[in-house]
Amino acid sequence: MTQELQQLERQLEGDLFYDTAMRTLYATDASAYREMPMAVAMPRSESDIKTLIRFARQRKITLIPRTAGTSLAGQVVGSGIIVDVSKHFTRILELNEQEHWVRVQPGVIRDELNLFLKSYGLFFGPETSTANRAMIGGMVGNNSCGSNSIVYRSTREHLIEVKAILSDGSDAVFRAVDLDEFHSKCEGDTLENKIYRTVRTLLGNYDNQLEIRKEFPRVNIERRNTGYAIDLLLETAPFTAGQPAFNFCTLIAGSEGTLAFLTEIKLNVVPMPPKETGLLCVHFNSIDESLRANLIAVKHRPSASELIDHYILECTKNNIEQMRNRFFVEGDPGAILVVEFARNSREEVIAAAAACEAEMRAAGLGYHFPLLFGADTKKIWTLRKAGLGLLGNLPGDEKAVPVIEDTAVSVEDLPAYIRDFNEILAKHGLYSVHYAHAGSGEIHLRPIINLKTEEGNKMFRLIAEEIATLVKKYNGSLSGEHGDGRLRGEFIKQMVGEKNYQLLRQVKQAWDPENIFNANKIVDTPPMDTMLRYTPGQTTPSFKTVFRYYNQDVLQHAEQCNGSGDCRKTHLSGGTMCPSYMATRNEKDTTRARANILREFLTRSDKANRFDHEEIKEVMDLCLSCKACKSECPSNVDMAKLKAEFLQQYYDSNGVPMRSKMIANFSLSARLGSMAPSLYNFAMTNKTVSKWIKSFAGFAAERSMPTLYKTTLHNWFRNRKADQASFSKQAPKRRVYLFCDEFTNYNDVEVGQKAILLLERLGYEVVIPEHEESGRSWLSKGLLRKGKEIANRNIAALRPLVSEETPLVGIEPSAILTFRDEYIDLATDDHYEAAKALAQHVFTIDEFIALEITQGRIRPGAFTKEKRHIKLHGHCQQKAISSVAPSVQLLSLPENYSVETIPSGCCGMAGSFGYEKEHYDISMKIGELVLLPAVRSATADTLIAAPGTSCRHQVKDGTGRVAKHPVEILYEALV
Repeated sequence: MTQELQQLERQLEGDLFYDTAMRTLYATDASAYREMPMAVAMPRSESDIKTLIRFARQRKITLIPRTAGTSLAGQVVGSGIIVDVSKHFTRILELNEQEHWVRVQPGVIRDELNLFLKSYGLFFGPETSTANRAMIGGMVGNNSCGSNSIVYRSTREHLIEVKAILSDGSDAVFRAVDLDEFHSKCEGDTLENKIYRTVRTLLGNYDNQLEIRKEFPRVNIERRNTGYAIDLLLETAPFTAGQPAFNFCTLIAGSEGTLAFLTEIKLNVVPMPPKETGLLCVHFNSIDESLRANLIAVKHRPSASELIDHYILECTKNNIEQMRNRFFVEGDPGAILVVEFARNSREEVIAAAAACEAEMRAAGLGYHFPLLFGADTKKIWTLRKAGLGLLGNLPGDEKAVPVIEDTAVSVEDLPAYIRDFNEILAKHGLYSVHYAHAGSGEIHLRPIINLKTEEGNKMFRLIAEEIATLVKKYNGSLSGEHGDGRLRGEFIKQMVGEKNYQLLRQVKQAWDPENIFNANKIVDTPPMDTMLRYTPGQTTPSFKTVFRYYNQDVLQHAEQCNGSGDCRKTHLSGGTMCPSYMATRNEKDTTRARANILREFLTRSDKANRFDHEEIKEVMDLCLSCKACKSECPSNVDMAKLKAEFLQQYYDSNGVPMRSKMIANFSLSARLGSMAPSLYNFAMTNKTVSKWIKSFAGFAAERSMPTLYKTTLHNWFRNRKADQASFSKQAPKRRVYLFCDEFTNYNDVEVGQKAILLLERLGYEVVIPEHEESGRSWLSKGLLRKGKEIANRNIAALRPLVSEETPLVGIEPSAILTFRDEYIDLATDDHYEAAKALAQHVFTIDEFIALEITQGRIRPGAFTKEKRHIKLHGHCQQKAISSVAPSVQLLSLPENYSVETIPSGCCGMAGSFGYEKEHYDISMKIGELVLLPAVRSATADTLIAAPGTSCRHQVKDGTGRVAKHPVEILYEALV
């Protein structure tokens, strides 16, 4: 087949991959399934798609359409060719403001569509929890809904027209047709004619009509994705008098790419919702109490009523990002119901919430009723939407498994249904996570199961069978919005009856007689417990790692990634994760891909050193170790940690590259260079010499190299000790230990000098204690054992000195924050408690000054009243481990200084990454996403602030502007 794939590759304008690494990355989605595809195609044109269809027909293989790959039922997992349209089919083609519709390609991201529509006062209503990376094609395939489906229903209701390529390669447009056009479409010999004719025959049969109306889910359940929507097609004009015009879009929505390949999608868009929204976050003692209260909530016309249970809330306590978003939680509630009211004024919101609260209180339901507005609402929705990813935080092999998480029943039946549901689980000694769409009759329910065991696999099936029976008892839908795929397809016959199931098979046969589109999904699916991600009884070796992994091993940490794809958001969504994906839009460059490739080889490798695989190295290559995933990934997958661990283990089998040794030994080379800094700087800046050095070292010719200051900070500080007493005639406010990191000591000496002078002028005694380099360069290149030695020596040296009264303060974020991050994971057992204690009193200088401002020990009176505007870019690790807020507070201290935070992610430099010749282009591309254009647009008198030394270097190389550390700006503002 390889020869045939090579031939296919030559015929495509786009790309075709059939190497092990890429096939592995596309073998999974966000479900429990794994199946290696034959190849991965990234078509650039409709012609490419037709070529792929022709190839599939000739060889009897299947094509699997894919966008963001966040499917929860295995919809985009299969043995054929994955056709990824997320990279090239991303255009918004046309907007009609008057008629309120927009035409897009399937790879357009839902939130980015709404960013485009916002200036026209319009938006696309359905909103999934994955809306910042979910694409319209996937939303149509799954008939996605979201938290606001009470108002906007599902994607199906907004789907007006699609342009599709049928299984024979012919083009078709499906839209609403009147009776004459419907019957006309049934005449002829094209595949499109046959499709219309088949459906007319099936749905025109009176016995079939009776059976459909008898067996399909209750009509008042709007969240319904059980099989193909022939029950809804039945309620159209050709078959039922007085009903809307026939439109095959009703069937295509929710068909999971099994009927046709969509290339253009026309959607209904609606006016922007009322500007004022408020969230009534009602706290309950139990799930049952919250669901009874939900029946009251929906009577008060909310735009959403969403459940968050205590398991999710527990997970938020240990997630860096979500800890900040749980500010509204009082005590330890069994559940919180987030009820959103959207009205034209805040007064109307308050009135609606008050009426809802009063009725709940009268019924004895709820104990805390905070009503939140503005920026606080975004934090709460972020927390709610993180529910799926947060479940990956569970340590060990037991996970919240997507098996029966998508059932939908009538809202009135929900309390009784959930009671029955939990009784079934309790019978088997299981418990479940509950969250999401209470207002629509759909709670996402995930039992905790270990799929690596035989018993867990059996339970996976048993629970699916018993809950399917329960859903049928309530005439519900086994899938409300996540689709049938290969998870629920097996149970559709039970859900709709044998006769209706045969009708669904006939529908598939009519559209796709050769079975080339996403075969064995919805109908004719294999047993739901086959092709699972984990093999029952699988064993993996114990891994001897350098980093500490808590209550798990390195493989289990990688397995925390559940595929939710938060790392596929773009720069337009904000945040930092994942910089390389934001620039390339390649799945291979996501955090998810890196976790997947690690999981694959650590689980299945036959090598003694399971890290020793070029495929892992290839996929890890563009990880910038920015640390954003540590905070922004809901599952807390720390890919920087995993990459460093991988590199150390890989080096053990393959040796350490020369350039990695050079970078890791930065302190040594800088120390030697500091003996003759003029000579060193000449070598780094002279065009000819510098070019040779860069070529030899493997650095980019276009990149300027950092130079050394005429003295080191250590030497400057020692030589001026005698003058220190002059900084203040009064006793110092407190002693501060300054961590003199290697970058400040050799390169950014002036920043260090101004930081020390600033602190002294403000009344602090500054002491530079004896310590080692930070070890950041060793850690960044994966030389963990050396980094561990440095970390433990620093812990031993500094722990006796540092306390709440005498904190340790650092200037370079990537260096000082190692004490709060990697040092704890690298500490030996005898230094572990000391490392944790030390970390409590270690601050970036921005944090320290902000804390002192808050305590009233630093006041604006010491600074100029001149007006200045500042644009601030935060350092990646600062944003991940700390916050940009202290930098803003510091820079805002002078009365007339205004600070604008640039909504940038990573600058693209990431330590040595941006210097390396093979990474230079991607480094600059990342910088050009937000940061560099923002700097260029700044007026000449605007100050550019950046705490990170690499960030300042990137700004200089990319724009020619000089960026300053915030403490430099504050020092220069002293009067």
